[in-house]
Amino acid sequence: MTVRRPAPAGLPADLYGKRRRDRAIRVFDAVAQTRFRWTELVNRRAPAGRVDDRRLALTVAERRVEAHDTDVISLSLVAPDGRELPGWRPGAHLDLELPSGRLRQYSLCGDPADRRSYRIAVRRIPDGGGGSLEVHEALPVGARVTVRGPRNAFPFVPPGYGSDTARVRFVAGGIGITPILPMMRMADRLGVDWSMIYTGRGRDAIPFLDEVERFGDRVVVRTDDAHGLPTAADLLGDLRPGTALYCCGPVPMTAAVAAGVRDVPEVELHSERFSAPPVLDGRPFTVELARTGEIVEVPADRSALDRILAVRPDTAYSCRQGFCRTCRVRVLAGEVEHRDTVLTPDERAAGDMLVCVSRCGGDHLVLDL
Repeated sequence: MTVRRPAPAGLPADLYGKRRRDRAIRVFDAVAQTRFRWTELVNRRAPAGRVDDRRLALTVAERRVEAHDTDVISLSLVAPDGRELPGWRPGAHLDLELPSGRLRQYSLCGDPADRRSYRIAVRRIPDGGGGSLEVHEALPVGARVTVRGPRNAFPFVPPGYGSDTARVRFVAGGIGITPILPMMRMADRLGVDWSMIYTGRGRDAIPFLDEVERFGDRVVVRTDDAHGLPTAADLLGDLRPGTALYCCGPVPMTAAVAAGVRDVPEVELHSERFSAPPVLDGRPFTVELARTGEIVEVPADRSALDRILAVRPDTAYSCRQGFCRTCRVRVLAGEVEHRDTVLTPDERAAGDMLVCVSRCGGDHLVLDL
């Protein structure tokens, strides 16, 4: 995606996620949706079922603290019999089935050349719905877990290998380093002209700092406690035309980056967010789970998936942004307001719905759940 130059928007007051609606965030949502529509076309051409239906039983082989404040741990996952695992490319993630039945997504942050193990990293979020706490507290070395994937909604395309750009700029914030690390390794191995800025609250809080700093002067580590909150100019640096920009981190940070690149022509912006987009122009409705008879209230500013997960945490989902199809369900009654762009007209006519983004066109839906 190439972002060109509308008028600039203001920057968020806090780049690390305070709940404040900002014009720049709305701009980023629009920019991101364009990127997602491109990804949907790519995914639609993939062989049916090759990724969505693949489930692997793995074992936690290693567990490490990756940030000095101990809030981030990494898990190395291997096959019990030591066999090779399915290959993946930088930007991919796994769906992790937790012992409670919750399903959570974590970026692969190891080396794609290592076919014997997958590495993921998880930041402890005390009020984040329990998934991160469960990983920290219930998955010791030796624990068995089931994963789905790998999937890739954030693919890295290096200059000279499918991209017409001349160089790459990486921007990562905190745990957003996880999909960026494999991209950095690939760019370095291919001899690509690249640079990076890694930002966070403090050196004690940002993970994989030793691995990042091994790349030397290609990388700038910038922390809030030493330098203050970064502006878009701080994050982008000497951004020139012909640059591919890969950004991952808190939504306000990625929004600031998206606003900043609009003043630079011929820049490709590739970004991944770790949270669902806000619901815009929503109306409240109810969802009935046909198999149990439970009634779920969906507020105007929440998705149907959010409320369904509150009563059925094992409900399958992945992207939460309407392009991967994992949360597809059959509608038995009610009118659907489709907000995805990946379901075909025939699938919609047959009653399919993606509950992560689509809503009820009336007051009540009955779902085959």
